[in-house]
This record gives sequence, structure tokens and C-alpha cells, in this order.
Amino acid sequence: MGKLFGTDGIRGVVNENLNADLAFEVGCATAQVLAQDTGKEKPLVAIGKDTRISSDLLEGALIAGLCSAGADVLHLGVIPTPAVAFLTVANRADAGIVISASHNPFEHNGIKIFNGQGFKLSDILENRIEDIVLFNEKPVLCKGADIGRVIYLDQQGAGDYIDHLVSTVDTDLAGMRILVDCANGAASATAGRLFDRFPKLQSDIINADPNGVNINKDCGSTHIDHLSAMVKAGGYDMGIAFDGDADRCLAVDEKGELIDGDQVLAICGTDLDRRGELAGKTLVATVMSNLGFRIFTKERGFHFLCTDVGDRNVLEEMEKGGFILGGEQSGHTIFRRYATTGDGELTALQLLSVVHRSGKRASELAAMCARYPQVLLNVTVNSKEKKEEIMASQTLKDAITAAETELADTGRILVRPSGTEPLVRVMVEAKEEETAKSQAQKLADLIKTI
Repeated sequence: MGKLFGTDGIRGVVNENLNADLAFEVGCATAQVLAQDTGKEKPLVAIGKDTRISSDLLEGALIAGLCSAGADVLHLGVIPTPAVAFLTVANRADAGIVISASHNPFEHNGIKIFNGQGFKLSDILENRIEDIVLFNEKPVLCKGADIGRVIYLDQQGAGDYIDHLVSTVDTDLAGMRILVDCANGAASATAGRLFDRFPKLQSDIINADPNGVNINKDCGSTHIDHLSAMVKAGGYDMGIAFDGDADRCLAVDEKGELIDGDQVLAICGTDLDRRGELAGKTLVATVMSNLGFRIFTKERGFHFLCTDVGDRNVLEEMEKGGFILGGEQSGHTIFRRYATTGDGELTALQLLSVVHRSGKRASELAAMCARYPQVLLNVTVNSKEKKEEIMASQTLKDAITAAETELADTGRILVRPSGTEPLVRVMVEAKEEETAKSQAQKLADLIKTI
């Protein structure tokens, strides 16, 4: 992992370790690298953002850097992360940049770069950008007619993206009634317009009034309880929850019970398999997938391909094997026929269409994939070196082995460092929630002593 780019781009707290100067330099370096890589004098870069108060600041600096180094910019405004990936390809741009910190609090922000095919930028190009930013004394700037310009595509771009999403389903969703939580994030700009394209679907939208500081605050896919209560009390068929940049989607059934990413894969994978369209009869997911999902795939005769955490890793395995469905328990679901990245609004449409076609309640479909009690504890660490020390600890390894022996086949343990935050995560699954809590707390307490 580089000094700037982590597992999901550049992340930081704005005006602490991520500021306008850095964004300007990243913009300049990106333009230079793209010009060298494509052979174009003026590479074209699409840029979109979420609703954080700092996104305007970083957007302005990035655009200034890109144009100063000779790139033209497609300005997309507030729009979901997957829309940037889609519009980068649709407009034949050489790269796309998203300004977002996804599900994190508003103080945080980030810079993520897609290549011209809508995939996350390669490590090689990220490293070249990083080298320019970290080791060049000052950026190379253009003059006169060589300076880039900005092309504003905000409303048209969002409309093109919504057209694409609508084209992926063949049902009108007639008779369904849903409640949609936009997390006061990027989906606030598109979800209402998207679901209005289905006049026979009744959709009510909440948390779509961003003010710069309320993104993800007690709402969206990371705070599902309020949506669950409203769905149950309001008699809705389903609830849909996005995160800040709308690349995740979680749902709740008519009883207000969570439908997580594993269950979305189970529901949609079963439907694709029934229609003979699930390539390789394979579902791709991560080490965080619930034990219940693993049991489901075995009982249904599906192949379960397991990757490290991160939708990037899921996508790489899907591309290698030609698989069409994969994702994470947290709600990043990749429908490879239609997208190059996790897409919350696409996931919502695919899930709703399966429920609608089945004629069953969402709770009936979700029940096919049981969810074992899972406890996740985060232990704060103060440095990358400390993370490495903890993960190398023989004492910790012995404690994990002892806990796994005690759980046997009725549980699972995963201890891993976060790739984006100063945390070591402890995850324990067991048949009984109290058992999972007890084992997780023991390991978390031990980590604090290392």
C-alpha cells in the first residue's frame, strides 16, 4: 500500500491530511500520467462528488490541477460513485475521479480514480501519480491554449445514468410500495428521479436533504434501525438504504428485518441460476461473508469463490473467471453485466425486480440464506506499524486458534487490519449471539494489550 493511495484511493480528514494543495497536486499528476499513458495531449477526465461540505473544496482544487496540467474535465456534480464509472466509459473519458469517503463521517473525504474502462485505476498508474506528488518539487503547468477546460454535464450525465439503470430491468414493479433512505448523500441527486421512472411503483424517499454535514449521520446503510422501524410501522413491502456515495445497498423486508449483502447475493443468484444465467454457477464474496451464506451456497450446489475484503478484490476474481455476480456482506454488490463496480441503485432495482417477479414477500426470499449471529468489534490502533505488530503476534494467533477449536464447525473468527481506518477488526460468528460476543470481546481485550 502506497503512502497516498490505500485500498480505496486517497482518504483522510480534510485540512488535516487531505487538503486543497494535495488535491491540486494529485490533479496535475493525474493529467501528466494520463497524457503519457494515452498519448493524448489533452486527456479527458470525468469528475463527480458526494454531498460532504468539503467536496466542493476538493473538487475545485482537483479541477484546477487537471486543467493546469492540460486535461479537459467533464463536470458531473453530485452523483453516485458508480455513475462516475459508467459515465467515464459512456463519454469515452480517459479516467474518472470521485470525491467521496463513502460511508465515513462528513469530516472525512477521499479521492478515487477510475480508468477509461470504468475500473479502479491500476496500482502501476497510482504509483506513478504518487511518485510525482511525493517526489517532484513542483508540478509541470501548461500555458496558453494548452490549459484544459471544463465541460458541464451535470443534469445530462445523471439522466444518462438513470436511463442505463432503468434499462437493466424488464418489470414495472407494479403494486410494490418501498421506502428509500438516501443517507443525505449522493443518491439524493438521483434516487427520486430513478424510482419516478416506475409510475406503478410507490416510492417514498427519506434522508435526501443534504446540508454538507449530515451525510451518513444516523441514516443510510450504516444506520438501518430507523428505516427498519419506519418500514414495519408504515406497512411497506421493502426498505432500501444507500451509503454516502451510493455504491452500497442494503435492504429490509416487510417485517423490518435486515437483508444484507450476502442475502442479496443469495436472492439474486438463485434467480439467475433458475433462468440459467449464473455463469459458472458461481458467487464471488469475501472472507467477511456470513457462515449462513457459506452453508447456503453448499446446500444449493453453488460454487463460492472467497476473496480478501474489498469490492476491488471481488471484481478481480469475477473478471478472471468470467463470473457475473459478486459482492460484500456490507452491501457492495457487483452485477458485472451492467456495471464495473458496486452500484447501490442498480442493486436495488435488481433485488426489487426479483421480489416482484417471484410474487413472494421479501422475508420469504431472504429466509433461504440464514444469518448466523455476528459480532464485529473495532480496536483503535495508532499506526500502521502497530497494526503489523498486532497481526504478527503469536499470542494473538494462539488465542484465535483456541477460540476456533472451541467453536468447531458452529462458528468462525476473522481478525484483520482495516485498509482505510486506524483499526483492527475482530469478527466472530456463532450459533448463539452471547457466544459470539464473549469470544469477540476476549480477542479485542487481548489486542489492546499487545
